Amino acid sequence: MYTQQQKDQKVQNIILIEGIYNVIVLLLKVVVGIATNSLAILGDAIHSLTDVLNNVVIWLVMRVARKPADADHPYGHRKFETMAVFGLASLLVVLAVELMLQAYRADTQEISSEPWGLALMLVVLVLNLSVSLWERYWAKKLASDILHADAQHTMVDVITTVLVIVSWQLSVMGYLWLDKLCAVAVAFLVLYFAFGLFQKVVPILVDGFAIDPKQLSQAAQQIDGVKEVRQVRSRWIGDSKAVDLIIAVDATLNITESHEIAHHVEDMLVAKFNVADASIHVEPYD
Repeated sequence: MYTQQQKDQKVQNIILIEGIYNVIVLLLKVVVGIATNSLAILGDAIHSLTDVLNNVVIWLVMRVARKPADADHPYGHRKFETMAVFGLASLLVVLAVELMLQAYRADTQEISSEPWGLALMLVVLVLNLSVSLWERYWAKKLASDILHADAQHTMVDVITTVLVIVSWQLSVMGYLWLDKLCAVAVAFLVLYFAFGLFQKVVPILVDGFAIDPKQLSQAAQQIDGVKEVRQVRSRWIGDSKAVDLIIAVDATLNITESHEIAHHVEDMLVAKFNVADASIHVEPYD
């Protein structure tokens, strides 16, 4: 098991490695795009440039997200990671719109096919797939939303590269309308991935509940000494859960006895719901 600090450091290292990889892929696409006069490949190179910028932004954000709680951020800085995922999803939407506009505005022009260029694009395809699977593995192992989001983004790159290669070769054969059709298909696929990411992070950013309030209330009422659960709140802080409860106990109990009941409730929340931050307020039961 990794500590939170070790996990954050590992995520930063992975993002740094992927950033170096994206620079290499960007250069390969630019070389092939210029040599073949293919707007599709040059457009894909621009996409890779956004990937490089993404890596830079994510790496900087992670340096902030890993900081401990302070006076200005009593719950820590984990939501900076969630905001970065939201930014990635937003960039995917921009990319999709850009692809659609490019497909609509593209002019007919002569495109050449170079065997060495095709070989380089196939190398890019293999690299994209390998990096996406590698990053997905670490996203699952580290339970990192930001790595999962970036792995999704890289998988879009895999599909985009396949369609770019196909449309490039078809354009050489004269089927220019298929080139535009592939671009539109990629755009809708990108929108699909972006929608999935928005579904994951928007509830966190707007403080949607992390755990069903009914489940929390029922679980707390099963603890000996809890007479009533008067308020239930939960929310996500990055990939961690925080819970605030107001419970009522027998009014005749002393402070030590009331605190012991609250401690049992907190232990239950950690064990049953994997809560990282629990705040239990005790009131007398009338």
